[in-house]
Amino acid sequence: MNNHLKPGGYEGLKAVFFNGTLKPSPQVSNTDGLIRISRDIMEKQGVTTSLIRTVDHDIASGVYPDMREHGWKTDEWPEIYPMVAEADIVVVAGPIWLGDNSSQTKKLIERLYAHSGELTDKGQWAFYPKVGGCLITGNEDGIKHCSMNVLYSLQHIGFTIPPQADAGWIGPVGPGPSYLDEGSGGPESDFTNRNTTFMSWNLMHMARLLRDAGGIPAYGNLPQEWKAGTRFDFENPEYR
Repeated sequence: MNNHLKPGGYEGLKAVFFNGTLKPSPQVSNTDGLIRISRDIMEKQGVTTSLIRTVDHDIASGVYPDMREHGWKTDEWPEIYPMVAEADIVVVAGPIWLGDNSSQTKKLIERLYAHSGELTDKGQWAFYPKVGGCLITGNEDGIKHCSMNVLYSLQHIGFTIPPQADAGWIGPVGPGPSYLDEGSGGPESDFTNRNTTFMSWNLMHMARLLRDAGGIPAYGNLPQEWKAGTRFDFENPEYR
């Protein structure tokens, strides 16, 4: 055991987990079971974690920060987003349906996208200081496909994605036991437990590195500077 290699100093970090299950509380969510493993690991290191089951909230569809300004009568997203704004780590979790992410997961990504044009105090896109990860559950194939969609989306809007930032569990193809069902083998899966643990630690490592470094260096990625004419060493071949 190389416990002497275990780093410290994760106190003060915040992580928010979004569960894209289609089951409203208090129904049992298998995705919650997998999320609990990652939360426990982080909380043992002093990370403050929170969990939001999106289906429990009246979140409007759309790609604007407040959809009440775009025709919707109600929208709880403006009350939820401050938790994202304050977080160092955002984990998008959910089930597989028809080989793809759930409608709740897709809605969440769209609402995160609504804030991607906002800027930090440094002038970078809003999500530059944050790291993202992904957890998937189901009983048919599709973990990698769903994770690919989530992690691509997160990095595209500014999140940093560390190595091995996804994990999941699936049962047999076709109808069968779900993760928390008795005899499923899900909670005992060494492969799933290893990948979930690695993901949790890599998210914490990267969040700590970014926090200590003051975030991603700002040179070369400031949209307002580009708009003002700064080209950060870019040379247009037409003018060579």
